[in-house]
Amino acid sequence: MNPAETPKHILEKIEQLQEKFKASGQDLSSYLEGLLYADYMTYWDYINLDMLLSLQQPRTSFKDEKIFIIYHQITELYFKLIIWEMEQLADEPAIKASFFKARLERVLMYFDQLIASFAVMWKGMEKEQFLKFRMSLLPSSGFQSAQYRVIEILATEAHQLLHRDKRADLQGERQTAVLFDNLYWQHGAKELATGEKTLTLKTFEKKYGKELKELIDAYGTKNLWKKYESCEDKDEELKELMRSLDLKANVFWPLAHYKSAVRYLHRDPHDIAATGGTNWQKYLPPRFQKVIFYPELWTQEEMDEWGKGWVVKEIFGNEES
Repeated sequence: MNPAETPKHILEKIEQLQEKFKASGQDLSSYLEGLLYADYMTYWDYINLDMLLSLQQPRTSFKDEKIFIIYHQITELYFKLIIWEMEQLADEPAIKASFFKARLERVLMYFDQLIASFAVMWKGMEKEQFLKFRMSLLPSSGFQSAQYRVIEILATEAHQLLHRDKRADLQGERQTAVLFDNLYWQHGAKELATGEKTLTLKTFEKKYGKELKELIDAYGTKNLWKKYESCEDKDEELKELMRSLDLKANVFWPLAHYKSAVRYLHRDPHDIAATGGTNWQKYLPPRFQKVIFYPELWTQEEMDEWGKGWVVKEIFGNEES
């Protein structure tokens, strides 16, 4: 094919490439020559499939431990997708309701997948295997998922994440270190007998404490609640999406976790302790924590009954009378 026979759209693309590389001081011909020698992209190379499938490394010989590992890895990937959408919302200047809704709908879709997926935990593993291989995981715990803490920090102001017994006393507190030390999940990772921080919490703070405190500062003015307040064309539909996020993150997701814990760790007359020593009986149920991202969007009655009806139905199998 001579130059005169080259399709016009191909020539236009070449000209665009020349402008692109010229602007960055690069030579287009060198990149084209490299393209001639490069291998074709494959699916397995693009998503690093071999590496991905090598990341499941059980600590025991129990078959169901691999299910446990894969499930938590998938969960962390969904968390990453949620954070990606929330970061876009936080960084959007002069945010419009249409943009806000589109990203929130994605976040809600990911939460729906997470909530439904917990069946893998309580249906997909034998209880006898779980209760044995879990002992090799000490003192690690799902509590140590830093990405979920990031989601919470990006969703709302730090004051809404305080332990319910500390909210009134720290209402006007502005020091990040003080707020961080009184977040609700800090109280869920203390020794049941002594009230001291568990090793699980100590190691978590050592690895992620500085990063999470910096995020509290960075998103204090651009978390989802602040973006919602600044959205000039917000409407009832956007409000309902925000309420839905609040429910999915603070009622349905923790209770899906709680349902799994009840299946595996409930035993009469005494419950089995979590691997990290966390107080799962008090930490997971929403009616105890009363974490609500957006109290301004709920009635007092709705907040008073936060999570109560769902736990009665899903955990105990009957509607609240």
